[in-house]
Amino acid sequence: MNAILTFLKNFADSDKKPIRSAKVAREKFIEKSPELPRATETYNGATVIPRPEHNVSRQQISENALKVVYKLKKEGFDAYLVGGCVRDLLLGREPKDFDVVTNALPEQLSRLFSNCRIIGKRFRLAHIIYGRDIVEVATFRKSGSEKPSEAQRSTREGRILQDNLYGSIDDDVWRRDFTINALYYNIRDFSIVDYVGGMADIQAGLIRLIGDANERFREDPVRMLRAVRFAVKLGFKLHVDCEQAIHLNAHLLASIPAARLHDEVTKLFLSGYGVQTFEMLRHYGLFEVLFPAVEKSLSLETSHFPKMMVINALQNSDKRVEDGKQVTPYFLFAALLYEPMLQRANEKVAKGMLASDAHFSAASEILTQQVRRISLPRHLTLAIREVWNQQEKFEFRVGAKASKLLVHPRFRAAYDFLVLRAQAGSVPMELAEWWTTYQKVSDSERRKMTLPQAQPKSTKPKKKRTYRKKAKTSPVIHSEG
Repeated sequence: MNAILTFLKNFADSDKKPIRSAKVAREKFIEKSPELPRATETYNGATVIPRPEHNVSRQQISENALKVVYKLKKEGFDAYLVGGCVRDLLLGREPKDFDVVTNALPEQLSRLFSNCRIIGKRFRLAHIIYGRDIVEVATFRKSGSEKPSEAQRSTREGRILQDNLYGSIDDDVWRRDFTINALYYNIRDFSIVDYVGGMADIQAGLIRLIGDANERFREDPVRMLRAVRFAVKLGFKLHVDCEQAIHLNAHLLASIPAARLHDEVTKLFLSGYGVQTFEMLRHYGLFEVLFPAVEKSLSLETSHFPKMMVINALQNSDKRVEDGKQVTPYFLFAALLYEPMLQRANEKVAKGMLASDAHFSAASEILTQQVRRISLPRHLTLAIREVWNQQEKFEFRVGAKASKLLVHPRFRAAYDFLVLRAQAGSVPMELAEWWTTYQKVSDSERRKMTLPQAQPKSTKPKKKRTYRKKAKTSPVIHSEG
């Protein structure tokens, strides 16, 4: 009873005490919503491309995205599809998701959509949730502020930490990164609004930044990774200003939180273009910022083994994506970091440490160093260790150890890793072929394969043993005295 009375008291006095009801919290959030001017649809200096002059059709747009833009239109707000979805539709690709931009504030969106969730601190966004499908809705933004401490904050280097200044579509376009991602699809007349020559750059296959390239990369260094990803994914070229700015600002990636880089690196290497991405990142000096230990091992190694190990792993991942198979991030990280770990372990063994202890210590050091740059959840680091630890167990092919290894939960990943090592020349190919056969044969055949090998019989004729005959002893005759 006391608990109920306390709850009712807090509920009644919600302005002074913490709100413990999600419904009340949402209502309080909506009450603070200021009003904005409704639909404007005036474009300052933009080119409007009418429907007959482009290939984007409503039939290609997600049903849920259409629900959002039509409801905003009905309520009198401006609403546009923007970003990668418009770009991909123009290129004849199927968009992964659909983003919407509007002049409605996040609080107003929360009022309009009961299935709305406000997220983000650096950029406040609204997620309109339809089951597993999420439509991301952003409010028009602008640059500059009379009170930068409240709405927009940045580091001394220029990296933006918070950017929640709202404006119009004329302001919003200059806050976007690349010209090809700054095209707005207007659902009212099915036209495309182009402020910065994005249509021309799509036709030319060019990745160009909006504004000064150095300044835009300082605002958000992750844009350098996005530039590489778009160039590889779309088969486009980087504009010369973009290339020069990446070379100058690659080191700024070290200031990005490790958790954010994890998501970006996953997109880079697990989207089906891993090999080209790897080569492009190394070319622009970005790879050594993301994977310093790997870059060091690649530069120090005189043979082709480490590079082939990494490339073989990336080719394997690209093939799996192409075939529609699942790709596990830990496998790729295990392949990238294996050679640095092995080199560190060999150094410890040379100093007198036991091999097992050296490998355990080296794995801990390399993973700890890498996590400082790119966040790896604990379940990933544990999986990487397991794949590495299984490698020495493949050497044991006699007795029950082979059958025990076969039923290990990480056996398949460890076996694929063994094949990669064999292809790179780290272990004999015969070892990988033996395990390939061992998986396919019956239980009785497996038992035969794991029997100790009989010692080969000698072809030399056996020497006949010669026995010396015992000498006959004459009987001793005792004479009587």
